[in-house]
This record gives sequence, structure tokens and C-alpha cells, in this order.
Amino acid sequence: MDRLLSMQMFVRVVEKGSLTAAAEGSGMTATMVGNHIRELEKRLGARLLARTTRNQTLTEIGRPFYDQCVTILAQIRTAESLAQSMTLAPRGRLRVSAPINFGVQCLTPKLDLYLKDFPEVEIDLILNDRIVDIVSEEFDVAIRIGDLPDSRLIARSLAPWRRIVCAAPDYVKRRGEPLVVDDLKNHNCLSFTYMAGPERDWRFPRTDGAFDIVRVGGSVNINNGQALRAAALAGLGVIMQPEQLLYDDLQNGGLIQLLKEHPMPTSPMHVVYLSDKQMMPKLSSFLNFMVKMFRQ
Repeated sequence: MDRLLSMQMFVRVVEKGSLTAAAEGSGMTATMVGNHIRELEKRLGARLLARTTRNQTLTEIGRPFYDQCVTILAQIRTAESLAQSMTLAPRGRLRVSAPINFGVQCLTPKLDLYLKDFPEVEIDLILNDRIVDIVSEEFDVAIRIGDLPDSRLIARSLAPWRRIVCAAPDYVKRRGEPLVVDDLKNHNCLSFTYMAGPERDWRFPRTDGAFDIVRVGGSVNINNGQALRAAALAGLGVIMQPEQLLYDDLQNGGLIQLLKEHPMPTSPMHVVYLSDKQMMPKLSSFLNFMVKMFRQ
């Protein structure tokens, strides 16, 4: 027999006062209710109820067992209620993986907008430029920049990660403005440094699908986008960085965009999650938030 159901019927018998009263409204006969009690007593090797023709009382073992059954059944109801509530409204812990620069410059400043609408969600944001394993590292969602390999992940598109060429007005005044991509060869270009070395070849897409590749050089190479931005703002040279990271600097005149007429390199950006991940409200609400905030 179902042990949990037997415990429920035992509690019902105690509270109703008899097998017959417990059977009413339970969908069982008094005999079936009695079978559940006997099954519990058989399992425990002890009598739980002392029954006479007129009444029943709990035995010495039956009293603490009844108290524990009441506690266990209440805990189960609480667990079920909590689980049901989590399927109705966004709540709980949400683990998010994002690239460092995007997380610092773009995502973090907007999280307050999400949390104002969904205050019962706790965001665990992990910034890392490596591609995390969503399964083994237990992430609910990740932001990926670049082409996506075939996988179990479901992806929703965000605005492309468009890189632009910029410099501080003071630098342009001193060194002149590059008018075509080949002019960059004569400028101090500040490169992003990967593990394999600095990004010396800047690639610019052409309308025929090919690329203009310019080998640049400069006095500073940095492995962090924010540091590159700071160097450019200080007038050290020209940078190629994502437009989203430089938006405020372009608006306030700290940086000016160069080569505006030339197509700029872009990378796709997606928010991804597991195809077999249960679409809890906290996940669906965050996906909708990301698309709303970063679709343009």
C-alpha cells in the first residue's frame, strides 16, 4: 500500500474518531481504511490504536507516531504549496553567465529594472569570458557572443554585437582622422590581447561577403575591454570595441566614431538555455527581459 496514503488515513481516523467516520468523504470504505491502519501496524510491528466497541484511543506508540504523521503531512503540503507558487510567479535563484564586458557595462546597470518587476527573484550573475558548461556548472541561462555550435541549447537572438572604430577628439586632432581602413596602418591602434596574443588583424566586412583585413600596430595592448576604453578616452590611440560598451562615451563626446561610412564587423549575440530546462516563470521572465532590453 501507499505508505503516505496510509499515514493520511491514520491521521484521519484519529481526528474523526472511528473508521466509519474517517471513511465518509474519503472515497474509501471503512474496511479499506482499516486495511491501511493494519498495514501501518504490520510495518511498525506495534498497535497504533486501542479499539473497543464504543471508542478508540491512541496507544503509547500511536501517540508519538500520530504527532510525527501530522508534522510530515504538513511539511508535504508546504512543499507542494511552495512548488506550485514557483510555477505561478517568478521567484527563486536564477544563475546567469555573461561575458565580462557585457555584464559590467550593459547587463548589470539594467538588472534593477528586472528586479523591480520581479523582487522575489535572486540573480546570481557570474561574469566570465570563457564558454561555461551550463549543465555541469548549473546555470539557468547564459549570454553568448559569436556563432553558436550545434548543441542542446535553445537560443533567442539579441542585438548583434557590433564593433566600431573610435578615438578621443584630442587624438584625432593630433593625428588626423582615418578616412579609409588602410589609413589605420598609420595610427596608434590599441589592440585587445587574447591568450594567443594581440588582435593585430582588424577585419572589415565588404558588400561582396569578403573582408578587408588591415594589419594594425600600436604602443599598447590590453586584455580587458574597459581598460582599452579608458586608454582611448585618455587619448592614447584608436580602438575597435563593441558599440554597446561605448554608447555613453559617444553620446557625451568622450569618443568619436571613425570610418562611419565603412561597414563594421558584427557578431551574433544570443541568450541561451537548455532545451530540456523546465520553463519556470523566473526563466521565462528573464528571457523576455533580455530580449526587450537588448534586441536593439
